[in-house]
Amino acid sequence: MIIDIPEGQEPIGYVWGDMVPGIGMAAANFSLSVYEHTSLGLREFEAARLRIAQINGCLFCLDWRTERDGEKVEEEFADAVNEWRTAGDFDDRTRLAAEYAERYALDHHGLDEEFWSRMTAHYSQREIVELSMSIGSWLAFGRLNHVLGLDAVCVLPGH
Repeated sequence: MIIDIPEGQEPIGYVWGDMVPGIGMAAANFSLSVYEHTSLGLREFEAARLRIAQINGCLFCLDWRTERDGEKVEEEFADAVNEWRTAGDFDDRTRLAAEYAERYALDHHGLDEEFWSRMTAHYSQREIVELSMSIGSWLAFGRLNHVLGLDAVCVLPGH
Protein backbone atom coordinates (compact mmCIF):
# COMPACT_ATOMS: atom_id res chain seq x y z
CA MET A 1 0.00 0.00 0.00
CA ILE A 2 1.34 3.43 -0.87
CA ILE A 3 -0.82 5.42 1.56
CA ASP A 4 0.17 5.50 5.22
CA ILE A 5 -2.76 4.50 7.40
CA PRO A 6 -2.55 5.52 11.06
CA GLU A 7 -2.64 2.73 13.61
CA GLY A 8 -6.19 1.67 14.41
CA GLN A 9 -7.77 3.28 11.33
CA GLU A 10 -9.82 1.33 8.81
CA PRO A 11 -8.08 1.96 5.44
CA ILE A 12 -11.07 2.72 3.20
CA GLY A 13 -12.75 4.91 5.80
CA TYR A 14 -9.54 6.80 6.48
CA VAL A 15 -8.57 7.41 2.84
CA TRP A 16 -12.05 8.11 1.52
CA GLY A 17 -13.42 9.89 4.58
CA ASP A 18 -10.63 11.49 6.57
CA MET A 19 -8.10 12.33 3.87
CA VAL A 20 -10.47 13.81 1.27
CA PRO A 21 -13.85 14.19 2.99
CA GLY A 22 -15.37 16.50 0.36
CA ILE A 23 -14.54 14.13 -2.49
CA GLY A 24 -14.48 10.81 -0.66
CA MET A 25 -17.94 11.11 0.87
CA ALA A 26 -19.45 12.07 -2.49
CA ALA A 27 -17.68 9.09 -4.09
CA ALA A 28 -18.85 6.79 -1.30
CA ASN A 29 -22.43 7.99 -1.68
CA PHE A 30 -22.29 7.37 -5.44
CA SER A 31 -20.81 3.94 -4.87
CA LEU A 32 -23.48 3.04 -2.31
CA SER A 33 -26.35 4.32 -4.47
CA VAL A 34 -25.38 1.89 -7.22
CA TYR A 35 -26.29 -0.90 -4.79
CA GLU A 36 -29.23 0.76 -3.04
CA HIS A 37 -31.13 2.05 -6.06
CA THR A 38 -30.53 -0.54 -8.74
CA SER A 39 -33.38 -1.95 -10.78
CA LEU A 40 -31.13 -4.54 -12.44
CA GLY A 41 -31.42 -8.24 -11.69
CA LEU A 42 -28.85 -9.71 -9.31
CA ARG A 43 -27.15 -11.95 -11.91
CA GLU A 44 -26.71 -9.23 -14.53
CA PHE A 45 -25.62 -6.75 -11.84
CA GLU A 46 -23.03 -9.19 -10.48
CA ALA A 47 -21.87 -10.23 -13.97
CA ALA A 48 -20.96 -6.63 -14.80
CA ARG A 49 -19.53 -5.91 -11.34
CA LEU A 50 -17.39 -9.05 -11.24
CA ARG A 51 -16.11 -8.53 -14.78
CA ILE A 52 -14.89 -5.07 -13.78
CA ALA A 53 -13.35 -6.54 -10.60
CA GLN A 54 -11.52 -9.11 -12.73
CA ILE A 55 -10.23 -6.42 -15.09
CA ASN A 56 -9.21 -4.08 -12.26
CA GLY A 57 -7.68 -6.87 -10.20
CA CYS A 58 -9.25 -5.39 -7.07
CA LEU A 59 -8.89 -8.08 -4.40
CA PHE A 60 -11.70 -6.70 -2.25
CA CYS A 61 -14.08 -6.44 -5.23
CA LEU A 62 -13.21 -9.97 -6.38
CA ASP A 63 -14.06 -11.35 -2.94
CA TRP A 64 -17.27 -9.32 -2.51
CA ARG A 65 -20.68 -10.79 -3.45
CA THR A 66 -23.70 -8.53 -3.60
CA GLU A 67 -26.56 -9.82 -1.49
CA ARG A 68 -30.21 -9.04 -2.12
CA ASP A 69 -32.99 -10.27 0.11
CA GLY A 70 -30.66 -12.93 1.52
CA GLU A 71 -29.62 -14.18 -1.94
CA LYS A 72 -26.21 -14.15 -3.60
CA VAL A 73 -24.96 -15.61 -6.85
CA GLU A 74 -23.51 -19.10 -6.60
CA GLU A 75 -19.82 -19.44 -5.69
CA GLU A 76 -18.77 -20.56 -9.18
CA PHE A 77 -20.46 -17.53 -10.77
CA ALA A 78 -17.20 -15.52 -10.80
CA ASP A 79 -15.50 -18.22 -12.88
CA ALA A 80 -18.44 -18.21 -15.29
CA VAL A 81 -18.18 -14.40 -15.60
CA ASN A 82 -14.54 -14.79 -16.57
CA GLU A 83 -15.76 -17.08 -19.36
CA TRP A 84 -18.89 -15.04 -20.18
CA ARG A 85 -18.72 -15.82 -23.91
CA THR A 86 -19.27 -19.55 -23.34
CA ALA A 87 -20.93 -19.70 -19.89
CA GLY A 88 -23.79 -22.12 -20.39
CA ASP A 89 -26.11 -20.87 -17.66
CA PHE A 90 -26.08 -17.18 -18.65
CA ASP A 91 -29.18 -15.69 -20.19
CA ASP A 92 -28.81 -12.95 -22.81
CA ARG A 93 -29.01 -10.09 -20.29
CA THR A 94 -26.35 -11.61 -18.01
CA ARG A 95 -24.00 -12.32 -20.92
CA LEU A 96 -24.52 -8.80 -22.30
CA ALA A 97 -23.86 -7.24 -18.89
CA ALA A 98 -20.49 -9.02 -18.68
CA GLU A 99 -19.67 -8.13 -22.28
CA TYR A 100 -20.63 -4.49 -21.78
CA ALA A 101 -18.51 -4.23 -18.64
CA GLU A 102 -15.50 -5.68 -20.43
CA ARG A 103 -15.88 -3.51 -23.49
CA TYR A 104 -16.64 -0.40 -21.40
CA ALA A 105 -13.37 -0.93 -19.51
CA LEU A 106 -11.13 -2.11 -22.34
CA ASP A 107 -12.59 -0.98 -25.67
CA HIS A 108 -15.24 1.70 -25.21
CA HIS A 109 -14.43 3.13 -28.66
CA GLY A 110 -15.37 -0.25 -30.13
CA LEU A 111 -18.99 -0.20 -28.93
CA ASP A 112 -20.54 -0.32 -32.37
CA GLU A 113 -24.06 -0.41 -33.84
CA GLU A 114 -24.13 -4.21 -33.73
CA PHE A 115 -23.41 -4.19 -29.99
CA TRP A 116 -25.98 -1.45 -29.29
CA SER A 117 -28.55 -3.30 -31.34
CA ARG A 118 -28.12 -6.34 -29.09
CA MET A 119 -28.16 -4.19 -25.94
CA THR A 120 -31.33 -2.31 -26.85
CA ALA A 121 -33.04 -5.60 -27.70
CA HIS A 122 -32.59 -6.71 -24.06
CA TYR A 123 -32.24 -3.54 -21.97
CA SER A 124 -34.34 -0.38 -21.79
CA GLN A 125 -32.62 2.97 -22.19
CA ARG A 126 -33.02 3.57 -18.46
CA GLU A 127 -31.37 0.23 -17.69
CA ILE A 128 -28.50 1.01 -20.08
CA VAL A 129 -27.87 4.32 -18.32
CA GLU A 130 -28.05 2.61 -14.91
CA LEU A 131 -25.69 -0.17 -15.98
CA SER A 132 -23.30 2.40 -17.51
CA MET A 133 -23.20 4.43 -14.28
CA SER A 134 -22.73 1.28 -12.21
CA ILE A 135 -19.88 0.07 -14.40
CA GLY A 136 -18.29 3.52 -14.25
CA SER A 137 -18.46 3.47 -10.45
CA TRP A 138 -16.91 0.01 -10.18
CA LEU A 139 -14.23 0.78 -12.74
CA ALA A 140 -13.21 4.03 -11.05
CA PHE A 141 -13.40 3.06 -7.40
CA GLY A 142 -12.18 -0.53 -7.72
CA ARG A 143 -9.22 0.70 -9.74
CA LEU A 144 -8.56 3.51 -7.25
CA ASN A 145 -8.54 1.05 -4.35
CA HIS A 146 -6.27 -1.35 -6.24
CA VAL A 147 -3.83 1.34 -7.41
CA LEU A 148 -3.49 2.71 -3.87
CA GLY A 149 -3.21 -0.80 -2.43
CA LEU A 150 -6.32 -0.43 -0.29
CA ASP A 151 -7.87 -3.58 -1.73
CA ALA A 152 -5.19 -5.74 -0.10
CA VAL A 153 -5.85 -4.42 3.42
CA CYS A 154 -9.64 -4.17 3.45
CA VAL A 155 -11.53 -6.98 5.07
CA LEU A 156 -15.03 -8.04 4.14
CA PRO A 157 -17.55 -7.98 6.96
CA GLY A 158 -17.64 -11.37 8.65
CA HIS A 159 -14.10 -12.35 7.51
